[in-house]
Amino acid sequence: MTDDAVEAAIENELRLLDPAVRNSPELLAALLHPEFREFGASGRRWDRDSIIAALTDESAPKARPITTTRMTGVRLAEDLVQLTFDTESKGRRAHRSSLWRLTDRGWLLYFHQGTPYEEEEEGTGPGVTPQAP
Repeated sequence: MTDDAVEAAIENELRLLDPAVRNSPELLAALLHPEFREFGASGRRWDRDSIIAALTDESAPKARPITTTRMTGVRLAEDLVQLTFDTESKGRRAHRSSLWRLTDRGWLLYFHQGTPYEEEEEGTGPGVTPQAP
């Protein structure tokens, strides 16, 4: 069974990763909640205005394609969806989590977090206890 809310959040998340959207203040603003916050993979905190300004800065390098893998979603409440996925861009990898809220304008990105990681075997790493077969 599919969940239309999860599908809408995934569709919007993929839009946000599109270089054409990332280079457009109007297109970005249309997908970000007014109270948007992010803890970036760089460790920096972002709000709606600062992320739009950074992504669309004329002097900054233009956005490049971002590869996504393992994107999954779950509806946490009627008006809230969480997505988790991994990204790779320019050799940098990050685990990502997004919260999408339903508003009168549709599903908008409310919160996002990126955590850098090095490629490792699935199910290993700090805080992961290997399971016996």
